Amino acid sequence: MTAAHAAYKAALEAADPASTTERERAEIAGELGLCELALGKYRDAAELLAWSLEQREALPGALQKRFEEGQRKAIQHVAKLRVSVDPPDAEVIVDRKPIGRVARVYTLFVEPGLHTVRARAPGREDAFQTVRTVPKAEHEISLHCPRASVSSAKEDAPVSPSETPRAPRSPAAAQARPPSPWASWPGTARIGGIAVTTATAAAGAVFLLRAHVVHGDLREADTTRRAQGWTSHTCRDASAPAACADIHDQVNERDLFATLGKVSLVTSAVFGVATAASFFTEVAVFGAAPRATGLRVVPMATSEQAGVLLEGAW
Repeated sequence: MTAAHAAYKAALEAADPASTTERERAEIAGELGLCELALGKYRDAAELLAWSLEQREALPGALQKRFEEGQRKAIQHVAKLRVSVDPPDAEVIVDRKPIGRVARVYTLFVEPGLHTVRARAPGREDAFQTVRTVPKAEHEISLHCPRASVSSAKEDAPVSPSETPRAPRSPAAAQARPPSPWASWPGTARIGGIAVTTATAAAGAVFLLRAHVVHGDLREADTTRRAQGWTSHTCRDASAPAACADIHDQVNERDLFATLGKVSLVTSAVFGVATAASFFTEVAVFGAAPRATGLRVVPMATSEQAGVLLEGAW
């Protein structure tokens, strides 16, 4: 379960709206939420499953039921906060941790206990409220940030001409720091190569893990059907049961994910080798080793995990 959690977390972090569909992101978030639930991380599980189910139209019915069941189990251990703020662009902070998004009404999950919710906005005073939450309960909080007083406004006012301006930074001092080798186009290309290598390796791990899960389901179902009298020729007969169509779909799904996983891992290896080769190319062309001496990018993959190993200094 720990390996599956790491793989789904890496895949969610690497998921880009430009290269993944809404369904893929919702599936990854839901599967990660189920892993969090199995590991006893109920708050994270509730948030991930709730976000996934917001895209329920893109999810198959079977996944909707799994994620809904997981969410019901997770919210038994956490409390729900519904926070409304004014102005709507105010930043919301729960227990000194910013939410990181803007909305007029927030739906949050927190561990049972005492929590402080704060809202702040430019030109306004902070608003905060303390609430003690209990499991399975929903708490309503309304925060209004009043406009700042006149004294606070004066503190934020620009400096008048009569006041002594702060001495500007010396241009020579600003240029004293040597430029980073990664600011050049080869460095940018290497950073991109490392990012693509990591993303494709993570995606390959997720695809292979999914194929393994589907294969396991097929094996369990085949054992059950053989106990019921099925044979290897049952689905080839003209009067094949309706369940054969579902079996065929599962086999196609398993093969598709297995192929995507292998292609992703091969792509990861290609980009990893190309990135590593760029350092040797720089030495051969320019006759000097780059600052990131001895850096190696080595793609790694097992039956349960995939990623890249970076060695060196940059």
